[in-house]
Amino acid sequence: MSLPNLTIGDIVQDKVGRLWVGTYGGLKRVDPRSSEITLQNLFLPSKRVLSLILDKIANLCISTDNGLALISPDQVLLMTTLKKLPGVSANALTLDAEGQLWVGTLDCLVRVNTSSAFVMRDLEPLPRVTVQGLATSPQGLSWAGMPNNLLVMNRKTAAVLPSVTPLRGRNVKSIQFAQDASVWVGTSNGLLRLNPHTGALLDQVPGLPSSRVLAIAPDVGNKVWIGTTEGLAWLMPNMKQARPHFGFTRAVD
Repeated sequence: MSLPNLTIGDIVQDKVGRLWVGTYGGLKRVDPRSSEITLQNLFLPSKRVLSLILDKIANLCISTDNGLALISPDQVLLMTTLKKLPGVSANALTLDAEGQLWVGTLDCLVRVNTSSAFVMRDLEPLPRVTVQGLATSPQGLSWAGMPNNLLVMNRKTAAVLPSVTPLRGRNVKSIQFAQDASVWVGTSNGLLRLNPHTGALLDQVPGLPSSRVLAIAPDVGNKVWIGTTEGLAWLMPNMKQARPHFGFTRAVD
C-alpha cells in the first residue's frame, strides 16, 4: 500500500515498535518490517501533520497546521484537541526534562498542559518568528529551527545563546538529538549531523529523495529514518548515503 502524499512531516516509533508517519495527507501507522499501512485517516484538526512526539505516559501528540491532537496509540482513541494556539499552526514539538510539552508555532514557543489542553505560557525573549523545528538537548536546552537560523535557548532563564554558526542563513526544518549526543538537522537544502558543543559539521547525507528534510527519527532499529517532501529514506551506520524506502511510493491512478 502506498502513501497518498509523499510529503512526510514527522516520524515516531511507539513503545511496541510501530512507526507513526505524519504526512501532509494525514497520519498513518506503519509496520516497519513489511511497510504495510495498518491504520490511517484518524479524525484530526487537519490532515496536514507537521510533528509527532510521545509524551511521558506514551500518548501520541500530533501537531497540525490547525492545532494539536492527543491520541492513545494502543486504543487509537482521540483524547483531546487544542486549536486556539498563539500562531495557530503547531509546527514542532518537544518535551522538556520534566515531561512538559513545548510547541513551536508560527510566531512563538509555548508550553501546553496536555491533560487540560491549556496553553501555559510562551517563552520570552524569543523573537516573534516561525519555529519550524524543535528539540531538547541532553543538557535541557531548547534548539529551535527557524526560516533563516537555529537558536539555542535556556528555557529556565529565558536566555538566548549564540546561534550555531553553520546554520546561520539556513532554513532549518527539523532537529533531533541522537544517542551518541550528536545532533541531526534537517534543512531545505539537505540533512546535516553536527557536534552540538562546537557546531562543527560531522556529516552531510547524500542520496535523499529530496533535499527538503522535514523529519528525522534517529536510533530506530539501528537506522536513521528521514522524511522529505518526496518520501521516506533511511540510513545505517557506515553507509555512505541514504536509501529510499520503496514501501513509500506515489500511488498510481
